[in-house]
Amino acid sequence: MRFDTKLVHAGQQADTVTGDVVPPIHVAVSYDRRAQQPPRYFYGRSENPGREALESCLASLEDARYATVFASGQAAGAAALSLLSPGQRIVCGDDVYGGTRALLDIAARYGIGVRHADLTEPAGLRALDAPELGMVWIETPTNPMLKVVDVGEVRRLTRDRGVVVVVDNTFASQVLQQPLRLGADISLYSTTKFVAGHSDVLGGALVYEDGDTRRRLLEHRTATGAVPGALDCFLVHRGLRTLSLRMARQVQSTDAVVELLRASSRVAAVHYPGLPEHPQYPVAKTQMAAPGAIVSFEYRGDPARVLDRVRLFASAVSLGGVRSLIECPALMTHRSVPASVRAALGITDSLIRVSVGIEDPRDLLEDLAAALA
Repeated sequence: MRFDTKLVHAGQQADTVTGDVVPPIHVAVSYDRRAQQPPRYFYGRSENPGREALESCLASLEDARYATVFASGQAAGAAALSLLSPGQRIVCGDDVYGGTRALLDIAARYGIGVRHADLTEPAGLRALDAPELGMVWIETPTNPMLKVVDVGEVRRLTRDRGVVVVVDNTFASQVLQQPLRLGADISLYSTTKFVAGHSDVLGGALVYEDGDTRRRLLEHRTATGAVPGALDCFLVHRGLRTLSLRMARQVQSTDAVVELLRASSRVAAVHYPGLPEHPQYPVAKTQMAAPGAIVSFEYRGDPARVLDRVRLFASAVSLGGVRSLIECPALMTHRSVPASVRAALGITDSLIRVSVGIEDPRDLLEDLAAALA
């Protein structure tokens, strides 16, 4: 099956008893072993048919052997970090989600060496020479500065060293970027975002090839209880069916939003991988099918003025949903990042990040233009 067909069919087989074309939501916590020949399901924290159906679909989208889903993107990230041992080191991109920095701070308490580096620059890539390097954590495009990391180059620099390359592919989704094909070992998703797409469910996922990694991740998930509920899995799987359609509309609308921002005298700079002046534009053209539906920009003034004046854009955190969102990272998603770190990364108090939804782009442009005026 091709990609868009997998979105609709993978893990969505008709029920063999009733013929339901939409798989049922399995809410049972325990399973009677006598009804199964041979027994396969025992306890909901370990096994659930709906959860497995979602995992089957997610794995198929990247032609991977395995996917493991979690209660949130943060839970998926914590599970990925559980693959490391005390004394090992992790190199992470410098511009990442604030929650990722919080996870790495916790990892450091357990003896994991943590270093942040700009993996888009030669100087930052030299950090990959660190001894005892166990993992490289890449966000691409990055949050919120929209930098693009060359995944293939990171893989080349760490090849044959047993280093696990994790790519947080949340901003791009499987439609626009396929990390495993670029050389990553694990694709990480907050399925809360573009994958589910409706801002009504939390979820996370890891997609990968290695069987031993699967064993360790399942052990971690079962022991920590970081499992998504039955309804959560259903909602994420339902959202997947329209992922390609939503992304096509959102990317198209984002192009129009970017042009509006570039033309505004109230905007000092626009950060978007689809612009030829973007520092990593050639990399984005090579490894992404399209530049995405997130854009950030520098506003000449108090960002609260824009956030308070928009009517169609919700002034809220998160991203990737059918409704457009707008936020100020320094005040919202990255407020926990020290001001000095934000300043070094270019995350100024006037930076605004926009997640473009599926509304009529003409309405979005009118709303944003009025707020910027």
